[in-house]
Amino acid sequence: MEEIVVIKCGGSTMDQLPDSFFQAIASLQQDGKKLVIVHGGGPAINAMLDRVQITPQFVDGQRVTCEDTLDVVEMVLCGSINKALVRRLTRAGAKAWGVSGIDGQTIVAEKTGKPLGWVGEIKQMNAAIPKAILTQGYLPVIAPLSVSTDGGNTFNVNADVAAGAVAAALGAEKLVMVTDVPGILRPQADGSKALVQETNAREIAAMIADEVITGGMIPKVTAALDALGQGVEQVVICKGTAEDLLAVCAGKEAGTTVRQMGGELHEYSNSFHESHE
Repeated sequence: MEEIVVIKCGGSTMDQLPDSFFQAIASLQQDGKKLVIVHGGGPAINAMLDRVQITPQFVDGQRVTCEDTLDVVEMVLCGSINKALVRRLTRAGAKAWGVSGIDGQTIVAEKTGKPLGWVGEIKQMNAAIPKAILTQGYLPVIAPLSVSTDGGNTFNVNADVAAGAVAAALGAEKLVMVTDVPGILRPQADGSKALVQETNAREIAAMIADEVITGGMIPKVTAALDALGQGVEQVVICKGTAEDLLAVCAGKEAGTTVRQMGGELHEYSNSFHESHE
């Protein structure tokens, strides 16, 4: 297991990430930590679709990607969002290199069987380019687009799923999923919400059944279970602060940590996937 940490930055959080977050990344990189960022860009995609007068469509919370929408997705994710992240990292003192899953067939996918248009299901991860970038002392910043096996088609891919696949392919020690909440929150009797500091596949299945985990948190825990099933040691879901990021990379508590649970992991992750097909 290499000392690599994959950080997934959600599209809804990137405008909220403070300069100190990027300075923390630069500090970690300068200390020798190998970091990889996978990013989303939902709000920016929606804003551009609005500008070109394309109405966003969703099925069960997942974006429907028609050909016109795919053009916008590629332009925003590989262009404005990816390069904005590289600029912020560079200003903070980090060495960053922006790429997408299309480059070098890093993420190979097939069209999903769901009625989502040009949305792909990841079939293969080629870690050669991210590893080459890391070897040169840079931090790969990866846009979650994918390509077909023959290179002829481009697919949109859920950024949480892409981050999990990247972490597994790189043999990362940790996957850090940065979001706009402190982690998984459990409602309390007095109406407040308490942070779930540590959990596993069995507890996640129960929390989904009890509707403690809903909405956008579901693809995050799905990606977490997939990454754990492919050998990633732990996944942390946390808020985008320098304090949380530095704590996670130092092995201290922050956010919600999802850990492996031995042979039971596959049983619960498989049953979870079957119930959400």
